[in-house]
Amino acid sequence: MPIKFKFEDSYKGAWILLRQTHNLILRCEDRVFSEYGLTTEQHAVLMVIKHIGPPVRITDVALWLDRSVNSVSMIVDRMVKAGLVRRTRDRKDRRVVFVTITSKAEKAFVPATVAGWGLIQEILSPLSDKDRLTLIRLLGTLRDKTYDYLGSGEVVEEVRKHEAENMAQFMKQAAEYKSSSTPEAKRQGDKKKKAIR
Repeated sequence: MPIKFKFEDSYKGAWILLRQTHNLILRCEDRVFSEYGLTTEQHAVLMVIKHIGPPVRITDVALWLDRSVNSVSMIVDRMVKAGLVRRTRDRKDRRVVFVTITSKAEKAFVPATVAGWGLIQEILSPLSDKDRLTLIRLLGTLRDKTYDYLGSGEVVEEVRKHEAENMAQFMKQAAEYKSSSTPEAKRQGDKKKKAIR
């Protein structure tokens, strides 16, 4: 359990609380995703690949995750060894590397994402809708200030145009996963397997 610091100085208090919350959320995500054989970083890479759709370059993943290409390459290396993604080089420009999801990763991704969504809802449940909107606004302000500090230049336009479409597709996948993971569905699957033999 982390120490609950109390500061008179609101800058120090806000900073420590922000860092503690970030670290604790990562630990929660690690716990949830590990049940499906994934790390938080691996799940994030898979989510980007699914969101963008093929072909996906490592540089695209790095941009979406706001990470360096080198750090994403190292994550992808571990994912290739784990059988979660495949690397392929562009035929025209051998410097360009594409990543695709394997069937092993597909099987882990949907249930892990469903569990991750459950975690998000649980952690944010103490906040009202109004409080969540306030939190989004405040965190957005801090994020934008960090971009300014780092001199990241113009921030890429917000990605919203496919948000509803992507959420609908995810919810469809999640519903299929949930319906196939019920005890009744599993029994029916076992009957089908026996009938095939």
